[in-house]
Amino acid sequence: MSDQVILKGITWNHSRGFVPMTATAQRFSELNPGVEITWEKRSLQQFADLSIEQLAERYDLLVIDHPWAGFAANTRTILPFDEFLSPEFLKDQEFNSVGQSYESYNFHGQQWALPIDAATPVASSRQDILQEHGTDVPSTYDELIDLAKRGLVACPLIPIDSLMTFYTFCCSLGEDPFEAEDTVVSREIGKQSLQMYRQLAQLADPKCFDYNPIKVYERMTLTDDIAYCPFAYGYSNYSRVGYARRLLHFHDMVTLDGKTNLRSTLGGTGLAVSSNCKNIDVAMKYAEFVASPDCQAGLFTDNGGQPGHLQAWTSEHTNAISTDYFSNTLPALQRAFLRPRYNGSMYFQDHGGDIVRNYLMNGGSENEVLDALDNLYRESKKEVKHG
Repeated sequence: MSDQVILKGITWNHSRGFVPMTATAQRFSELNPGVEITWEKRSLQQFADLSIEQLAERYDLLVIDHPWAGFAANTRTILPFDEFLSPEFLKDQEFNSVGQSYESYNFHGQQWALPIDAATPVASSRQDILQEHGTDVPSTYDELIDLAKRGLVACPLIPIDSLMTFYTFCCSLGEDPFEAEDTVVSREIGKQSLQMYRQLAQLADPKCFDYNPIKVYERMTLTDDIAYCPFAYGYSNYSRVGYARRLLHFHDMVTLDGKTNLRSTLGGTGLAVSSNCKNIDVAMKYAEFVASPDCQAGLFTDNGGQPGHLQAWTSEHTNAISTDYFSNTLPALQRAFLRPRYNGSMYFQDHGGDIVRNYLMNGGSENEVLDALDNLYRESKKEVKHG
């Protein structure tokens, strides 16, 4: 009789991040006697901050954020799946990618994680509050501003979300950030983005400067003063009956010109295997199980997960249990902007949000903000160690 295999995993502390991993681990153990997989969790802030190099020393399985892909490829802290899983399985993963989720974990031509969770900022609403105020979900940016002037709008404005939404404004105005070697974005688009964003931020409750998406959704469901959030990383949990005090409906975002919807910044998470893992074959088999279409559209989503496989997003079952969250927001996922993932990009991400958020709070010179971001961008390219 072989010795029992024990694998340790680390994920993030939310119903969407933790519960589906424990559920899949339990089922995998039932299907594979002699294998035990335990999952630990870390806060969202730790999830954004801690180096995967540190985590890979302690855990076999890691749920990671895709900007780490460049760092992973350079350090080989985690293992490339193309050296362990079949080309057929990976081709299915690529073909059924939600937007650029699969590509987001591909670096130097290798696949460093499987996209088990897909997300991007989308809009959400309390239909009952909108009806009480005799209005509907805004469809244009001007309508959004009008609704914000009535005190009915909230959005997450902590540093990381401020930075991601700055990218959204740039993309939506027609220029993806980081196209140039030494500037984040052109002055014209950068200034316009900052000014538009600050106009909206100044109309929101100042408490929003301390809100991440979850805090926005908790306020929208626990109180009855906020009717609409124009962009925050989507959480299908809040569109499921019984999860929160009130149900949220999720939508695509407003348009700037009446034609083209805002283009937000891709998020989501991927499942990776540590290069320090002593039972690589078992870890790879579990990762393949979690990322498989049947698990993604069934067990994973049923336990609060937000899948990364396209078949799960178009499934009648997943949409039935989530008030059509997946079908309503899929267009936003499919066009989402893919952040840079170069080795050092996390350094930029860690500090760039403070620059944008400070401007949103206090105003000032847009040129100085853009200068600071450009300097940080150049500095980050020299920054090859993180954490």
